[in-house]
Amino acid sequence: MSLNNATSPYLLSHKDNPVRWRTWGPEALAEAKAQDKPILLSLGYAGCHWCSVMDRESFSDAQTAALINDNYIPVLADREERPDLDMLYQGAAGVMNHPGGWPLNIFLKSDGAPFWVTGYLPPEDKQDTPSFRRVVTETAELWKNERARAEDTGGKVREALELLYNRDMTASQEAMNLDLAALRIAQRYDVFFGGLLSGVKFLNPLLLDVLWRAFLRTGTPQFSQIIFTSLDGMLFGGIYDHVGGGFFRHSLDERWLEPAFEKMLYDNAQMIDVCTQIWQFNRNELCRQRVTETIGFLLREMKVENGFAAAISSGAQADDAKYYTWSEAEIDAALVGTFSARFKQVYGITRDGNMMGRNLPRRLGNPVPASEADEALLAKQRDVLLLARGKRTAPTRDDRVLANWNGLAIAALARAGKVFDKPEWTELAVTTFDQVVKSLGGEGDRLSHVRGAPGVADDYADMARAALQLWEATGDERFLVPAKAWTKILDDHFWNSQINGYCFYADDAEQLFVRPRMLFDNPAPSVNGTMLVVLTRLAMLTGERDYMTRASTLANTFGSEANRMLNGAGGYLVGFEYLINSLVIVVFGHKGNARTQELMRGYWSKPMPNGMIMQLEPGDPLPPGHPVSGRGMEGGQPTAYICQQGNCSNGFTSAAALAEALTLPPQMRGQQQVRA
Repeated sequence: MSLNNATSPYLLSHKDNPVRWRTWGPEALAEAKAQDKPILLSLGYAGCHWCSVMDRESFSDAQTAALINDNYIPVLADREERPDLDMLYQGAAGVMNHPGGWPLNIFLKSDGAPFWVTGYLPPEDKQDTPSFRRVVTETAELWKNERARAEDTGGKVREALELLYNRDMTASQEAMNLDLAALRIAQRYDVFFGGLLSGVKFLNPLLLDVLWRAFLRTGTPQFSQIIFTSLDGMLFGGIYDHVGGGFFRHSLDERWLEPAFEKMLYDNAQMIDVCTQIWQFNRNELCRQRVTETIGFLLREMKVENGFAAAISSGAQADDAKYYTWSEAEIDAALVGTFSARFKQVYGITRDGNMMGRNLPRRLGNPVPASEADEALLAKQRDVLLLARGKRTAPTRDDRVLANWNGLAIAALARAGKVFDKPEWTELAVTTFDQVVKSLGGEGDRLSHVRGAPGVADDYADMARAALQLWEATGDERFLVPAKAWTKILDDHFWNSQINGYCFYADDAEQLFVRPRMLFDNPAPSVNGTMLVVLTRLAMLTGERDYMTRASTLANTFGSEANRMLNGAGGYLVGFEYLINSLVIVVFGHKGNARTQELMRGYWSKPMPNGMIMQLEPGDPLPPGHPVSGRGMEGGQPTAYICQQGNCSNGFTSAAALAEALTLPPQMRGQQQVRA
């Protein structure tokens, strides 16, 4: 119950606070009830900048701690260890008209229902902002003197959350129109600098995926313009670490110049996927370079055994800036004898600095070298700077291996390995997958989210998707077994049989005061979007109708909800398109045959976000009722067929002809609602 036995770096960083923190659990709730005290639940994570500021300013302050200890049962929770708590109470913050985020300080009744919420607050009153100490004091007075008001608020929040998560979302029969949805999302993008219109900009790779698919589907140039404008900012700007590789979590300005210095595994995994898809379309060399560098960053800085760490944490912005930024003199000293003037010109290095009086290397707005010689020189110079930077005190790393985020990385690596013909990346995906299963696998096909914490729905969905991507990349049937098993766990323990859809935590896990059933991404894709892809792929692979029936039910359950809040429904929109536009390329031929491999490469060379390829040896069985049944190699040559919606093309024995056919994917344009 105390923090002494905690393993979370976030919890351990608070163990010496004068606040007498407990961990979340029945004991804390029972203590609150017995002492007739409210609970102060503080949610955060190791990479959270404002969490560390609040720790330093308020939770380490003896006077503030005394107020908390006297009036509350203080509970500290790590959102990466308890994503179920985080999802529920972020939702509660939303219905209480608070924007959420971290730290989230939420005041609860002993049954867990919240009656007041705040985020970061300063230690002293400011003109328009009360201090945290004042809020703690006034909320305690509310509990003591106006209990009925607190009880009433808690009851209303519970009712609002039940309505938010567990209402019937199929009431509207408005069909999902993917083109219109993409247009509405595009209208919210910044046409000058890319990204969603905001003073603070996040990468939002799922929405980029939605817009990219819209371009491939329709050919509308406005979609590609938004994509490439956004990528210019993301790939050239300060949100990308030009020295060490990898993407920072978000930019503090609209032009992508100044990042908040934290790197999340889920962002980097999804950006690898986005850049891979763009490269398949236009062979954009910058996308290939960013994929290579980001994978290099993951290998160099994020490896934990054979898995990947959750994040490179952010401390104080000024302290992190000292690690990632340079004075002009430091650049000159490190690059002496290497034509440092060229590097400074390209990366915007000046005497006065471009950020907080120092320089963050970025290429946005600077000349882009065109020659191979220039790029080779710059690569060597970046390596020199990386070596010099390695001698500095690095930001803290959150070493925990999370199942869902590793699932995203595995899928991205497996796909990139095939697209770029880098078998070592696909092998890295395999070893990471095996490590996650070994370290986070449990009894009866159960998964842990992180060691010591039960798996949530996203863990099973993202790992099932990763397993299917590995099956496609390697042809190894062993990956189908866990994909099916994890899908069954989701169906047996997470599915809401009354109103359909997957709930966030299992029916045999700790039951909170409301059981969320989420459509929206948070910030990685939601289970109810990811499973549209997983179920559709399993249906195509096995021929079992139950998979497609469930996918159709899932699509119909959340369509109107996705239309209501498109910015948060990127994962659902991607999954919905996969369901209605999926196609499978079946290649008959011996795996070791050069012509077979040429046909496979023809598929991987083209952007086919709704595609799947399966290679069969002559005589291998097909799923029952598969439309390509009865066909095989033509003229004794390896042969490929493109199959969609129960129909298959004529055979292709030429890789060039197959690639040409896939250049304009034979995708359905119909946007009808799918029904079971």
